[in-house]
Amino acid sequence: MLFEPEAEYGSKTPNLSPNIVKQLKKSFGKTPTPEEIFFYVYAILYTNIYRTKYTEFLKSDFPRVPFTKNLKLFSNMATHGERLAQLHLLQSSELNQPIAKFRGKGEGAVEKLRYDKMGRRVYFNQGQYFEGIATEVWEYQIGGYQVCDKWLKDRKGRTLSTDDIKHYCRIATAIQKTIEIQNEIDGIYPEVENDTIEFR
Repeated sequence: MLFEPEAEYGSKTPNLSPNIVKQLKKSFGKTPTPEEIFFYVYAILYTNIYRTKYTEFLKSDFPRVPFTKNLKLFSNMATHGERLAQLHLLQSSELNQPIAKFRGKGEGAVEKLRYDKMGRRVYFNQGQYFEGIATEVWEYQIGGYQVCDKWLKDRKGRTLSTDDIKHYCRIATAIQKTIEIQNEIDGIYPEVENDTIEFR
């Protein structure tokens, strides 16, 4: 930053195409904030329908995001995207009541993992487990990794602290909430593709 004006050090510059912002303003009659656009895109990228439909394309190129012409729909998607982002940063108040509970007696050592589908339990040693973790949460993957499984496997041979236990419960809750939100946005995503902005 030796050759930049000092006044610019604390300023923020949105990394958005001016053309996209211009087209959105034209369609909506107002200029959406950079944050609204980010959260809208975040929601789109978490839509199961979008991911399935464009699977092959997403493997070889950058994602192409359809922008709806409908301001209400845009705002709705952006709201969902903001909820997702807060969950994934583990900063959401929705995590204050975790779905998972720590149970059992022992030293908290991570040894052999076992998932009990019927009991919705994740055992990490013979006598201790996390309870209340649905199969869909246990099997949920990000980047090809099963999150709840990998987090514990990465700590094999270690003893979980109180903070570790709380953190794991928050992760499981974030995944559960993510699945719920994905189902919600899947319900409205088809409307997005019905009437999109043509960028020139």
